[in-house]
Amino acid sequence: MTGLSLETLRNLAAAELDQLAQEGRQIEALQTLYAEAESGDEAPAEEALAEFWRLAPEAPQWPDYLYTEPTAWDEIVAAGPGFPAQPALLPEQSSLHDRIYGAWLGRCAGCMVGKPVEGRSRDEIARLLEIAGEYPLQDYFPVIEDTGGIAYRLPSDPCLRQNITRSARDDDTDYTVLGLHLVETYGLQLTPADVGKEWLLRLPYHKTYTAERAAYRNLVMDAPPGQTALMWNPYREWIGAQIRADAFGYVCPGWPYQAARLAYQDASLSHVKNGIYGEIFFAAMLAESLVSEYGRIEAVIERALQVVPGESRFAEMARDVVEWCKQDASWEDTWERINASYGHYHPVHTINNAALVLMGLLHSEGDFGQAICIAVMGGWDTDCNGATAGSVMGALLGATELPDEWAAPLNDTLHSALEGYNVNSISDLAAQTTELALTLRQRSC
Repeated sequence: MTGLSLETLRNLAAAELDQLAQEGRQIEALQTLYAEAESGDEAPAEEALAEFWRLAPEAPQWPDYLYTEPTAWDEIVAAGPGFPAQPALLPEQSSLHDRIYGAWLGRCAGCMVGKPVEGRSRDEIARLLEIAGEYPLQDYFPVIEDTGGIAYRLPSDPCLRQNITRSARDDDTDYTVLGLHLVETYGLQLTPADVGKEWLLRLPYHKTYTAERAAYRNLVMDAPPGQTALMWNPYREWIGAQIRADAFGYVCPGWPYQAARLAYQDASLSHVKNGIYGEIFFAAMLAESLVSEYGRIEAVIERALQVVPGESRFAEMARDVVEWCKQDASWEDTWERINASYGHYHPVHTINNAALVLMGLLHSEGDFGQAICIAVMGGWDTDCNGATAGSVMGALLGATELPDEWAAPLNDTLHSALEGYNVNSISDLAAQTTELALTLRQRSC
């Protein structure tokens, strides 16, 4: 009936149990059904799984659950402190372009820093760097011939320092290019249906992962409107939406409310609750960063939190990390606290990885390289975290303030898997983004 194999449905059910538990749902009956599906023959297992997936959406909330985490946009806005829908004044055009260009370069550079160690733990990353004689990280990762048994990239890999000639294709930058295309095509009237249409037209299925792949599959299966984020999708609070935020912030400088609203249209295709909050938070943060200075980083974070439900796990995490970074002398101390409180989440969950991005930004002291390197050395989803930290720092500093050792190796080139956007000039993307940002602002006035 679902078109999914028994093995796939079992694997999804195992992840669904974790997801429901994190949402504060009562899962005892579902655990019993899952055990039947694991131990039974094929026919009884199929029956148990069918019942599992019928009951999963109805799993009741524990009455003492501490958090309020809506998914609908109006409810999200109502549950947050809120901020004015009107935009702030823009800087003059050349300054704005420099900031937007810096954000594009920062995202590309940060992604390239994190790619070689994606999925490695903090300890594994530290050990690799120690083997190379380069701990703490201060540059792109080098070729390491003998890694001591730790999984690592081959010496010829295009993401390693000696081989970098461009920003290599990655989903963390595919979605940034796609986000720009979405707003160019649909403007401020963008809807989740528009996002889904463009995915099917331009985004290869096998270049999607976790929640995006689940939503893509549901689109192809003609899932009812509003269900693409929910059907057989236990990854609906993972990091996928968070990495899609940037372009919506870029095109709304000084307008965090609108950036968050656009990001919501994108995120809600594949995510719910904290999965959505990650995207709208960083979209708002980037919009604010484009008209702010690093010295106001805490104010930028606080501003972005105004569109996140204040009693959500995401907001709690952000408040924790800001406070810990004030108290701790080193990022390592803050990492220990993040790991103790949020390390139980999957390595590609939204909440724990967003914490590492904030840690990198707050402990960087305004140094671009420090921000991305700290975010990456924390482990978990390293390319995502390096890219997001780099994007925010690039927006705060501008391209002219980015050290040449990070920007020059990219040769102004970004590769993408998107139909029609396979090879891109980063500077051209920045110019397009600046022009679109100004056009949107003029239309809104």
